[in-house]
Amino acid sequence: MPVIIDGHNLLWSIQKISENFGPVSDVRLCQIVDRYLELSSENGEIIFDGIGPPDKSGFDNLNKLEVIFSGRNSDADTVIEGKVAESTAPGRLTVVSSDRRVRKAARMRKVTVIKSEVFWGNVQKRLSRKRMIKEPAAKRDGLSESETKQWLKFFGLEQ
Repeated sequence: MPVIIDGHNLLWSIQKISENFGPVSDVRLCQIVDRYLELSSENGEIIFDGIGPPDKSGFDNLNKLEVIFSGRNSDADTVIEGKVAESTAPGRLTVVSSDRRVRKAARMRKVTVIKSEVFWGNVQKRLSRKRMIKEPAAKRDGLSESETKQWLKFFGLEQ
C-alpha cells in the first residue's frame, strides 16, 4: 500500500510528542521512514514544502521512499491533494498527515488516513522490534543421512 506523507507535518508532530527523541532533520526523518517502509514492505513518498536544501545528496540512497519538494509556487498540502485526486486506486493509498484539509480531501476519496503522531508511534514500535533471524532449514528438517554419518565419524561414534 503506497504511503504519502506530509513531511513538515510529521516533523512538527515528532518534535511535539518526542521530547526524548530530540530535533530531527528532514534528512534523518527520511532515513528513518525509509527503514520503516523497507521493514513493512511498502513504498512511500514524503512531500515537503518549498524547494528544499541546496544540497539534496542527503536524500540519496533511500530505497523505499521518494522525497518530493512542492516548489516555490505550491505547498505540500496541495501536492498531496493532487496525488490523492489523480490516484486510480485511492483505496490502496495511505495518507499521513494531521492537517484537517489534507485528511478531509483524502477521506473524500476513501483513502486510509493516519495522523502523523500515530504514524510516528507505528514507526518507533516497528523499528524497536528485534529482527527475526531466519532459522536454517536443517534446524527444522534435521541432518541428512550423509551428514549424520560424517558427524558420527568425526566424534568416533561410527558403527
